Amino acid sequence: MELAIAEAAIETNIKQFLSVLAVSLGVATLPQVFSWFRQIPYTLLLVIVGLGLAFVDVRLVELSPGLILSIFLPPLLFEAAWNLKWSSLKQNLVPICLYAVVGVVISIVGVAFSLNQFAALPLTTALLIGASLSATDPVSVTAVFRELGVSSRLTTLMEGESLFNDGMAVVAFEFLVALSFGNTQLGVQPILVQFFVVVGVGVAVGGLIGFGISYLTQRFDLPLVEQSLTLVAAYGTYIITEDLGGSGVIGVVTCGLILGNFGSRIGMNPRTRIIVSEFWEFLAFFVNSIVFLLIGDQVHFTTLGENLGIIAVTVGAIVVMRAIAIYTLSQLSNYLAKSTIPLPDQTVLWWGGLRGSVSIALALSVSAALPERDKIIATVFGVVLFTLLFQGLTIKTLLQKLNLLGDRPRQEQYMEFIARRVALDRVLKQLQADQRPGIDPEFYRYQEALIKGGIEDLQKEIEQLQNEYPDLINFSAEQLRSELLATEANTYAEFVKAGRLNRELSPFLPEVLQTGDGHSD
Repeated sequence: MELAIAEAAIETNIKQFLSVLAVSLGVATLPQVFSWFRQIPYTLLLVIVGLGLAFVDVRLVELSPGLILSIFLPPLLFEAAWNLKWSSLKQNLVPICLYAVVGVVISIVGVAFSLNQFAALPLTTALLIGASLSATDPVSVTAVFRELGVSSRLTTLMEGESLFNDGMAVVAFEFLVALSFGNTQLGVQPILVQFFVVVGVGVAVGGLIGFGISYLTQRFDLPLVEQSLTLVAAYGTYIITEDLGGSGVIGVVTCGLILGNFGSRIGMNPRTRIIVSEFWEFLAFFVNSIVFLLIGDQVHFTTLGENLGIIAVTVGAIVVMRAIAIYTLSQLSNYLAKSTIPLPDQTVLWWGGLRGSVSIALALSVSAALPERDKIIATVFGVVLFTLLFQGLTIKTLLQKLNLLGDRPRQEQYMEFIARRVALDRVLKQLQADQRPGIDPEFYRYQEALIKGGIEDLQKEIEQLQNEYPDLINFSAEQLRSELLATEANTYAEFVKAGRLNRELSPFLPEVLQTGDGHSD
């Protein structure tokens, strides 16, 4: 009997999963069929479709907080950390740390104070709402950034803050939950002790697993095994760190940064790196498709309507506190780091502070023993929907107003001309070197004339673009610099793998990784 019930449950879960997947992939095809939908970021389109299903009371699956935190969160964090260049992160470490640590505190305190004073919520409830909403989720915003060619520094600031403030938000939330049940004390010393323990354990476990797998993959060249090891690393780091009382979020981020910037260099050849990167790109797309659809699908409009006043106060507090944190901490960062974050960039960071899956997971994980649990969940859902739909859909307009849109289409056209020019140069060299007997020399002369004519036409196109847009010359130089550094790093990695350099950290490799691109294109 128990076996039959278990089989029925498994069958039901598979059907639910397939229904979610079918809807998500259906939404993915909409922009290809209807061009108007291309104006909406894919993740936001999923939320809107989920809201439509919720409005007609179609529930695809029950959203479990444990499911989000244990299954969905590790791959999303790992993929972002894998693709985050250490050189860029290091250059922006001061503002990122300020946003992720001090910014979280400002957000929690400001939201809690506003809810306590203007919505008459108990302080415990207000603090839990503030902690739940202190984690930012810039997936939709950074997707727009990449599509429009926004500066890489702005993308790094947005992603770096999100990666680290997720951990801070979880730490703060767990502390406040323990405080509400009387399992800890409110004071500077307990807070600092818990903070250093959970962060320290996370960094230690993530570092141990990240470096361990980095050196392990030096000993063999099996792309599928190395790809599988990164997947095991993401989930294993999260589970082990949580079991040891640390922050699984910090652990996964640490592990992903090490494997993406160090392990992928000394332990993987370029082909394997591409395979692993494409695998994580697919997995992130897959997980995001499910999470954002379910965020919309889980909304209960009746509950939202009953708490509109609280949601409005929270939205106002979130927007104001975010502005205070970004503008104030940016000025402090400009002073400390001697590296200016322009005011337009600060404005985008402020408005791009969307909330998403982590906030909802934290709200849903609130114990049913707390009498205000339903109010917490409804408020967090309402704020998440506001940030995703209103702020997320207006970020492109803001970028246009602030003249921060990049010239990605022009750069792609320029690189296409460059690639075709390089390709024709190689074809010409092969033609001149490959003089086969029996072939009419006139044929060689004719082919050579065609190729040289194509090269001349392309050179004219390239020079015309360079004259109209001088910035393309700097762009091309940066591309070449990245390629040269990647070649140097790959050469050192080959020597390390072959045992011709120290099997520990090569003294040459860190310098390259700190100054150059951490990933080959």
